[in-house]
Amino acid sequence: MTAAPVTGRQAPRLVVKILGFSFGVIATVLAAVFVLLSWQTRERLTRAIVDNMEASQLRVADLEDRRRFEHRLQAAALAESPTLKAAVDTYHAERSVGGSTAQLINTVRVELDKLQQHLQVPALSVTDARGTILASTGAYAADWKPGDRVTAEIAQTLDPVETVITRGRAVYLATVVPLTFGPDTIGEFILASPVDREYATTLAQETSTAIIILAGPSLIASSLDGPLLAAIDGVPLPIDGRVLLGAEEFLVRRLLSVDSISVYALGRVSTEVHAATTEAAWVFLVVGIGALLLAAGGSWWLARTLSTPIDQLRVVLKAMSDARDFERPVPATGASFELDALTATFDDLRASVAAAEAESEAAYLGVIGTLAAALDARDPYTAGHSERVARLSVSVGRAMSLSETELEVLHLGALLHDIGKIGVSDSVLRKPGTLTDDESDQIKQHPTLGARILRPLNFLAEHLAIVELHHEQPDGRGYPHGLRDDDIPLPARIVHVADAFDAMTSARAYRGARPITEAIAELWHHAGTGFDPQVVQALTSLPVRELVPAPEPSDAQDPLVAPPAIRGALVPFRLRAAAGARLRRAVS
Repeated sequence: MTAAPVTGRQAPRLVVKILGFSFGVIATVLAAVFVLLSWQTRERLTRAIVDNMEASQLRVADLEDRRRFEHRLQAAALAESPTLKAAVDTYHAERSVGGSTAQLINTVRVELDKLQQHLQVPALSVTDARGTILASTGAYAADWKPGDRVTAEIAQTLDPVETVITRGRAVYLATVVPLTFGPDTIGEFILASPVDREYATTLAQETSTAIIILAGPSLIASSLDGPLLAAIDGVPLPIDGRVLLGAEEFLVRRLLSVDSISVYALGRVSTEVHAATTEAAWVFLVVGIGALLLAAGGSWWLARTLSTPIDQLRVVLKAMSDARDFERPVPATGASFELDALTATFDDLRASVAAAEAESEAAYLGVIGTLAAALDARDPYTAGHSERVARLSVSVGRAMSLSETELEVLHLGALLHDIGKIGVSDSVLRKPGTLTDDESDQIKQHPTLGARILRPLNFLAEHLAIVELHHEQPDGRGYPHGLRDDDIPLPARIVHVADAFDAMTSARAYRGARPITEAIAELWHHAGTGFDPQVVQALTSLPVRELVPAPEPSDAQDPLVAPPAIRGALVPFRLRAAAGARLRRAVS
């Protein structure tokens, strides 16, 4: 039968899905191509930067080798100057007997000035055997004042030594050559070059990369300027890798290392990649907009063609649902064979679902009844225990303002809280005497075993926490997981208190039932350690009729529960002294 056209609001969900799919496919393809292009560009640029750094490392190493070689030759030539040797040796001799040394120091200075005219060394100094500077010359002679001590530790060797010397706030790369006179070392020649911006700029020009020079972790020179220089100060640099400075990514490689001085080359990655991909991005943007517009038109027509009859069927089904009228068959739209077949199938499903719901409900109730009956049949002393705990737990939950849904979960979880004891042998479960350690361990397995039994039943998923965790304690000494405080779900804490209360106020094979006042005193005695204080407070606030176990002929009537202010007076001293041992036995 053909339904009349539906004039209600048209649901655009199918339209949105088709449009989204079309847009998504095109956008994904364009994005993938753009990402691939960007990645290839990035890799090419990175490889080029790395190759340049490798070449730069070789050039810097060659430059440094040449500098060292020239300084060694110059220093060796200086060390053979007979006039200097004689002046320094005489200086030592005069100084040792308290003679005048001013003329000798002046002779050393004059000789150094003559040599500097040919060598053009930034700083040239001569020291005595103790490392005291006798004379200096060169453009940076001001940092090498006569009378100052050189702080560098020079090895006792006749060969030239490359080292780093700090003078004031300046750092120098120095070549130190011992000055000998006969068998004695009477001083040292020091040829020093400052490690400064000029030195870094020279290296940057030679290597075509940015240069950073560190002394330990401190920045001492660089060819960079501005914010980038401030961003790199204090940043640990890898020997060879990547580093993010501000919003830019750099490749870093250490080109040279002399003592505490390290020279690094930096190559920009982000800027070059951005410049290389910007043009391609504009091309892809234009192409992408055109493709998306075409996809939008085609997808809209296709989606409307498919969605209109489906939307008509949706409106009819919604009207049936709102009216709760599932007796009438759904009229066919006549739009397509597939949609009419779907409509016919819905009628079959309608009847099947109703029957399945009824069967599920019956099975649900049957499972619960069977599990509870199986548990009660194990031990006549615990018959009705689960029902009493469930009733008391709901009363406590209601006193704590739990919702009706939460109370339903609490009630069923409490009914099943001891279901794991089905797996405990009768010899242990019904033993009248004290349990051994092994038997106690078997009893303590029942929460885990109960959760394992119920876990395959999906409709009991919300209740598993109660079954598995109802023996956890706020102080973490409970089982099976040793949880603490709020890590234990509130329903499990409620059932723990209700379980302990019922265990103490009910008769067992090894003892009789205890009065309600004594049980409440036990709970308060262990509140905060064994039991949640808020739950104990809620239980205490209940009327006495809700605390009395299920009526039995032998039950005695307990007095009313005292208010919290005088409750402690109801607990004799001897009861407090033995509370821990009795409580552990009662709950087990």
